[in-house]
Amino acid sequence: MKKPFLLIICLTFLFACASNKSKNVSTSFGKKSLGDTRQIPVEYLNENTFLLTESSVDKSYGYSEANPIKVGGVIDNGAKNQQRFLNALLGPNGEEVEYYRLGSCCHFKTPNGLMGDSGLLDIYRVY
Repeated sequence: MKKPFLLIICLTFLFACASNKSKNVSTSFGKKSLGDTRQIPVEYLNENTFLLTESSVDKSYGYSEANPIKVGGVIDNGAKNQQRFLNALLGPNGEEVEYYRLGSCCHFKTPNGLMGDSGLLDIYRVY
């Protein structure tokens, strides 16, 4: 079994960036949906992978409900955007990663919530 180098990341339905694989860029996949507050267009490597161009220097980013990775989408593309983000990640030495969803947790207040004014975080194990 592969040893995890990243234990858990928390994703919510908004948007963020990290570093990535390649440069074949498209902005044609996915449209803005309910709750999508992004101000800049999202770029894609392909229909299933975001083009991520920045890395966070914040060591707490993505590791708790207080500082989740925001991938956008809410209703129409929320789960797909989570996969697009995870598909774009690379390991510490540029290797491909695998992931699986651990579940949801951590109610939080948001004007974009599916349950009135509340949302949930989805938790993934990345290895």
